[in-house]
Order: sequence, then structure tokens, then C-alpha cells
Amino acid sequence: MTTTQDNDGDFPTVFIIVGRVWENDSEGGEETAIPVNILLQAPDDDSAVRQALERLAAEGYVEAEFDQIGVLTEEPDNPTYEAAYQDALEGNVAVIAFHD
Repeated sequence: MTTTQDNDGDFPTVFIIVGRVWENDSEGGEETAIPVNILLQAPDDDSAVRQALERLAAEGYVEAEFDQIGVLTEEPDNPTYEAAYQDALEGNVAVIAFHD
């Protein structure tokens, strides 16, 4: 596994946010929720949450609930997350939605 360092030798701060989103209002409850993981770079937790919510709204999701936020300490070796991690390193907000 390789890790990406910036010019200062530090690893970039890539947040991962775990939660659920709804494409319509959440009256359907948990059964209509779509699990998501969001990877992005941000200076702090609050900025990460704000950027994630803005991206989800841009993708047409009407509601979101976040369960956890954390920082990735190394590049993921799971293929599901590799491209999203690279997107995050490029300054994008990567949304992985787990549709049935």
C-alpha cells in the first residue's frame, strides 16, 4: 500500500463521513435511506460536514444524517474507496452511495 505525502512530508487530511441520505423526504424512514460514505479534504470537522452537505444537495439528495466522521490515516486498499480517495486528494467531494 502506498501513502501520499504532500511537499512538507505530511499526509493530507482526508475525512470520511458515514451516514444515510434520502432522495425524497424521509417519511419512508430507514427503509428508504441510502447508506453513504463521503471522502473529502477539509481544514476541520465543521468544514467537512458543510462541504459534504453541499455536495449531497447538488446531487439531489433532500435529507442526510451523519453517524460518524473520522480521518483516514492511510490510503485505502479497498477498491471501493481507492478512486474516491484519489478524488478527495484532488479536492473533490467523493460520495459513495450503496444502493440496493
